[in-house]
Amino acid sequence: MKTVKIMPCLDMKNGRVVKGVHFVDLKDAGDPVENAAYYQKEGADELAMLDIAATVENRKTRLEWVKEVSSVITIPLTVGGGINTTDDIELVLKAGADKVSMNSAAVKDPTLVKEAADRFGGGRIVIAVDARRNGAMPSGFELVVAGGTTPVGKDAVEWAKRCQELGAGTILPTSMDGDGTLKGYDLEFTKAISDAVTLPVIASGGAGTLEHFYEGVVRGGADILLAASVFHFRTFTVRQVKEYLKGKGVAVNL
Repeated sequence: MKTVKIMPCLDMKNGRVVKGVHFVDLKDAGDPVENAAYYQKEGADELAMLDIAATVENRKTRLEWVKEVSSVITIPLTVGGGINTTDDIELVLKAGADKVSMNSAAVKDPTLVKEAADRFGGGRIVIAVDARRNGAMPSGFELVVAGGTTPVGKDAVEWAKRCQELGAGTILPTSMDGDGTLKGYDLEFTKAISDAVTLPVIASGGAGTLEHFYEGVVRGGADILLAASVFHFRTFTVRQVKEYLKGKGVAVNL
């Protein structure tokens, strides 16, 4: 049985952790360095840090945030937002990230995925697949970019499969319909992706109860469970989630 990992996510804007609903109405959720240290102490297996305004503001990821956060943790750190070239990836990795997450740039130029995997190893390349429901697409899910603001007319599940072929190491699907709602992961979307690829899949967007985490594994097929709001606002600790999953027969590192 696979061991499921828990991954808190720091959505960053103006040097602070923020959290919204459907990527808007952002609330302050604290200091990134304090949060990162706290999550590692609580038993998080990995950490994500996403510069949510980088692409929209047409700028690079702020490397000082990466340096500060990576300096207080030893668990793997995945950084995303505003990463457009292999040189950008190199800078982010040198600043202390273990993996990078790409979305808009990879959609715009799929060869970037292959180049990045060839240069840094596929294990360091995470592709974020953001989608909205659209019945006109074969899978029912349309790929969106630029922080969920722009639909691109591509099938999201087909894109995930293509990224695996190009050498990516992990897929991070997020349903714009579910993000920040605390109503649970979009299990239909997560399962569509996990069925289509053999790579690790990170369930993301909408976890609000302990049951949601369990459903992400059992019904969504996820290998890694990402959450933000419930951890930032201390609804649950990472340890509580892990103990709950273990009690339900899911393998976790306690």
